[in-house]
Amino acid sequence: MNAVANPDLDRLAQALADERQALLDNDINALMRSTQEKIAALKMLESGITEDREGRLAELVEINRANGALLARRRREVNWALRHLGRTESTSAYDARGQTSQSHFTREWAVA
Repeated sequence: MNAVANPDLDRLAQALADERQALLDNDINALMRSTQEKIAALKMLESGITEDREGRLAELVEINRANGALLARRRREVNWALRHLGRTESTSAYDARGQTSQSHFTREWAVA
């Protein structure tokens, strides 16, 4: 890590660490809080990145990408579970007629 201390980068680093922990714990409330904190930290950094901050910021970019990959994996897991519970996802694709179509898949829970 870069030895130059910067409170804005420290705030972003903490928000990213909290975000990762929230993703690992499947804690949606903590995820929402950490995301808000991450956005606030990024707004503070918008004023400009000096050369002494670039190295640390590059490290934080990689952590953010890793969190994004973890979030994408969680989303796939949720979508898989929903499909197996008989739920469908809405699609935003259009067919040849310019209409959106939604396939309905139902699964019987029990047979009486």
